[in-house]
Amino acid sequence: MNGISQEITESSARTSRAGIRHALRLASVARIAGDRALIDLARSVLGANAFPFRATLFDKSATANWLVAWHQDTALPLCRRIECPGWGPWSVKAGIAHAHAPASALSQVLALRVHLDDSTAGNGPLRVLPGTHTPGVWSDDRIQELTKEISPIVCVCPKGGVVAMRPLIVHASSKSQIDAPRRVLHTEYAASDLIPAPLQLATA
Repeated sequence: MNGISQEITESSARTSRAGIRHALRLASVARIAGDRALIDLARSVLGANAFPFRATLFDKSATANWLVAWHQDTALPLCRRIECPGWGPWSVKAGIAHAHAPASALSQVLALRVHLDDSTAGNGPLRVLPGTHTPGVWSDDRIQELTKEISPIVCVCPKGGVVAMRPLIVHASSKSQIDAPRRVLHTEYAASDLIPAPLQLATA
């Protein structure tokens, strides 16, 4: 944990005050993403070949405080653009092709969120709408309706704890209300790098 905290401050990979995108390039992040306990947890859900393919360090603090509206995570990084039914629109981020993926592919992904600080009700924790990951990809209008129909769960977690989430669960976070950091290493694992062939996940 201390190694990651130091790299957050020192790394030139930081892309914004809110943290670091494409964080698997950092040695300490790659070590944690490949930790046996996390790999075993991912494989217990996704199968024996699960591996980390993308990591993001979120660094919410008094000087970098933001809210995230209700949404699903639907874009995946890919080695190259290949037009396939159900994939798109496409974009390029930091030189890597991304496409919004269908539910069949996103169901093969699991995110493990390692907390580098205590996540409390006051410092802008993750909130989720339970059960919303199972039907598939929702429209923006339907997501807004779901926020009125389903009571959210606040995912508080102590330092060193792990929260597992599916990318399709509708989720959000509020601004922090207290002067306490909330740093989270959000690593995504996939059942296979081909989801489906010929599309291949890129490491990000």
